[in-house]
Amino acid sequence: MIKRLKSRRRKIVEGDVVDSGSPDPRALRGVPVQEAELRLIPGLDEEVSETLTALKAATADDSRPRLVDTTMLFAPKSGGVKRYLMSKKAWLEAERPDVAHSLVVPGPHHEMGTDGLVRLHAAKLPFGDGYRWPQSVRRWGAWVAAANPAVIEAGDPYTPGQGALEAGQRTGCPVIGFCHSDPAGLAALHFGEWAKKPVEKRWARLFGQFDRVVSPSRYIARRLEEAGIRDIVIQPLGVDVKTFRPDRRDREWLLDRLGLPDSARLLCFAGRPAREKNVDVLIEAVQKLGDPYHLVLVGAGQGLPAEERVISLPYEANPKVVAKIIASCDAFVHANDKEPFGLIVLEAMACGRAVVGINAGGVKETVDSSVGQLARAAEPGAYAEAVRALFERDVEAVGAAARTKAVEVFSWGRVFEGLCEVYADVSGKDEFRRGRGGNA
Repeated sequence: MIKRLKSRRRKIVEGDVVDSGSPDPRALRGVPVQEAELRLIPGLDEEVSETLTALKAATADDSRPRLVDTTMLFAPKSGGVKRYLMSKKAWLEAERPDVAHSLVVPGPHHEMGTDGLVRLHAAKLPFGDGYRWPQSVRRWGAWVAAANPAVIEAGDPYTPGQGALEAGQRTGCPVIGFCHSDPAGLAALHFGEWAKKPVEKRWARLFGQFDRVVSPSRYIARRLEEAGIRDIVIQPLGVDVKTFRPDRRDREWLLDRLGLPDSARLLCFAGRPAREKNVDVLIEAVQKLGDPYHLVLVGAGQGLPAEERVISLPYEANPKVVAKIIASCDAFVHANDKEPFGLIVLEAMACGRAVVGINAGGVKETVDSSVGQLARAAEPGAYAEAVRALFERDVEAVGAAARTKAVEVFSWGRVFEGLCEVYADVSGKDEFRRGRGGNA
């Protein structure tokens, strides 16, 4: 269910999102996007021209209101944000035929795909696992405006988020900010507490300009409120219950692949090898647990030295294979105590697996004693204790309850119905409420 916390009017802060030396986007309101605004370097001009021509052709004769999503959190090995966006695209096509949808994301080249994805050239982040950082807010905003949006949703507070605000000012359409992460918390984790306050101030200034702010959890909503943000809608994310399901379980197949006996207890984690995931806590916990426990890391063990009782599998792009691995393990483990939401936790629950999480962050809002076990802290001893406690219970019965909760509470259909109410509310476009057949 969507929960509306506070209400306020949109405030535009002069100069906050405008490139130095660029014109005020409000002065361009109603002015068609020109190719000259988008040029990078001579070698890419042809790419820019072809992409803009394709984008304008795709939107010119389409009178439907268009939702434009934009974010830099979209890479070959992206996690929850990418899955959320692609699931939303598929759902809108099936359930909201009177609504058009486009995605504007970074890529190695400028190109307009037949799938509605507009990829814009951006440089790779060093050690960024394939993520790319666009440089120009002004150009990004012009591209988003060129998609002729009725509503814009920004999925980050970086260049795309700032560009989304420029595009909203230019086109006069509302802009929603979906807060998928806590940049201030991540800055403190990676650079020290000194970095937290400046990032938090910038975060608050940017999110304070959105017409509506969406949070995936009460945890992130509280962080936003602490930063001074109001008008927050809490909308948990969802899960594809048809892809992630218990009947993908094939424990014998996985044990053969790992070379382990039937007596092994398999704990699984799938995700990026990021510091905030606290993979080291999982590794130390399984070493404390000893026989018969083994930790299976899907993607998250990349670059780590070999450890006893730890098996690293490569990143897996196919969600059906990820679902098969998770379903074939005995429990899912997740040690991030500052997780904004934890989409992978829902996917494990949908696979019928009990979850061991931390009693903190967004995960504690999803995992309770009916579907798993929460450790009191992100500390190896406390985590090992929680795993032991789970296996003293009927793990399969807990996993079955997890599946039921995933289906009944967190299916994508429920999520996107709720978000469409937000889109209709800010835009005044009733098409976001009308399903196939024209029924609201």
